[in-house]
Amino acid sequence: MAAPQKEVLRPVTDEERVALERIVRASSERLDRVRRGTALLAVAQGAGYSQAARQAGLQSGTAVATLVVRFNQHGVAALTIAPGRGRKATYDTAARARIVATAQAAPDRKKDGTATWSLSTLRKRLRKDGLERIGTNTIKRVLEDAGSSYQKTRSWCPTGTAQRKRKTGVVTVTDPETEQKRG
Repeated sequence: MAAPQKEVLRPVTDEERVALERIVRASSERLDRVRRGTALLAVAQGAGYSQAARQAGLQSGTAVATLVVRFNQHGVAALTIAPGRGRKATYDTAARARIVATAQAAPDRKKDGTATWSLSTLRKRLRKDGLERIGTNTIKRVLEDAGSSYQKTRSWCPTGTAQRKRKTGVVTVTDPETEQKRG
């Protein structure tokens, strides 16, 4: 026989049971919500936390115990993970501005060893300039958040502009409908 649970599931109301069953049966529902709903229904029917976890496809009975605590406090809303989870931004606004400024400035051919920026050459430059742990994915994300896109000419430009080679030199072309297209 399993040890008694520290947190016991409170009695589930009829409305909550109907909502949980609807979530579990819905084919358009997110998988994580379906699994949590399945685990709660299993516990409500008398299953232990480990057995409910196996039924729902969760990793452990501890995950079910945590879910039960949240359900006791918040009801069906406990099936949705609260916003703000996940890893927090490592670089502040000053560092982000420095990344964007470096990307939009022309590289020094001798110092940087390149005529155009790539993510790896930007990473090397930024690591020399004091951002020791920065990676290419972070650089790409920061530049995209700042409204820049990578051009075929291998330079970073604000979105809605493009650099084109002409006989007279490189010309920056601007799309006047950029804001409308962003929606």
